[in-house]
Amino acid sequence: MTFVGLMFRNLRVKPLRSALTAIAVAVGVASGVTLGIVTHSLRETAVQILQIGKADFSVTQKGVTDVLNSVMDEGDLVALGNDPDVESTVGVLVSIEDLGDDNPMFLEIGIQPERMEEFGVRLVQGEVYGATAPDEVMLGYRASRNLGKTVGDTLQLGEFTYRVVGIFATDQEFGDSAAMLPLVTLQATERKPGDVTIAFVRVRPGADVDALRQRIERDFPQMITVRTASEFGRADRNLQLLSAADDGATILALTIGVIIVANTMLITFLERTREFGVLRAVGWSRRRVMSLVIGETLILSLVGASLGIGISYLAIQVLEHVGNLAGVLHPEYTVEVFRRALLTATGIGFLGALYPALRAALLVPLEALRRE
Repeated sequence: MTFVGLMFRNLRVKPLRSALTAIAVAVGVASGVTLGIVTHSLRETAVQILQIGKADFSVTQKGVTDVLNSVMDEGDLVALGNDPDVESTVGVLVSIEDLGDDNPMFLEIGIQPERMEEFGVRLVQGEVYGATAPDEVMLGYRASRNLGKTVGDTLQLGEFTYRVVGIFATDQEFGDSAAMLPLVTLQATERKPGDVTIAFVRVRPGADVDALRQRIERDFPQMITVRTASEFGRADRNLQLLSAADDGATILALTIGVIIVANTMLITFLERTREFGVLRAVGWSRRRVMSLVIGETLILSLVGASLGIGISYLAIQVLEHVGNLAGVLHPEYTVEVFRRALLTATGIGFLGALYPALRAALLVPLEALRRE
């Protein structure tokens, strides 16, 4: 019998215990992977709000718990535009409307019609709303399809009824799933006269973007600039808390998994003390004994990792249709997902088996053989 074959034979001797150990690993893997996917998805969804327009970077209020709560005065936009390195600034007001279970977080974007082309909006059907039209709205083509609305239809947003005058595209999923209204109209309905949520800044060719960002944050201490997805946490504390919770939950799942596996393997060690004594007596080295114990645990961990990914997939399918996550959670099953599962399972298996493996390797053959 080969060395690996011996590992599988030992695992088959106690099938229930092996299965429970694999399940313990699976729960740890599923917890870590599910939270990782949810965090990544929500981060990407949130970042898309700051990347809807065509800009070199975005500017928003500093220190807010949610970027949608950012409040900037339109006067700030004028001041930003006065910088010699700034080519243009586009200010938008962003609001969320609950349109039912299928669209619990429908995005409304208030923008001046003359800034649409600069913002990256293409009209694909109908016409652009008027600058001060109180009852006109444009829909992204995805929103038009999802809501079953087209040019000429009416759309209820909160307490107000609008007429769809155009369909637009931005080449950005979140933007194409939103509605656009005249800036002054949305400011009036949201009771935020003269305010915007985000400023999208385009830099003059040849200008130093990083130097400009540093200058803006120095001259406007109430503002923060965001250029990449990794920087989004600077503008949204909720995302920072979510990422911290993800890390904490992963560590907790890893710790619990290690304790369960270590306890199981320690019981196994006590039951197999004579077996390990025989192996040492016939010439097995300490390293070989340790490899046997750790190898058996890693096999169970790989089985648990596969099971954990399956559990995680089912959990994500459920979460996609739960409460405020519906329409917002867009999971991506990337290579990172499987790498995380493998690392979590390997960590649980190795750390959980380390102490029992050391005890097995350090057994004195004669004393081990005397045990009943």
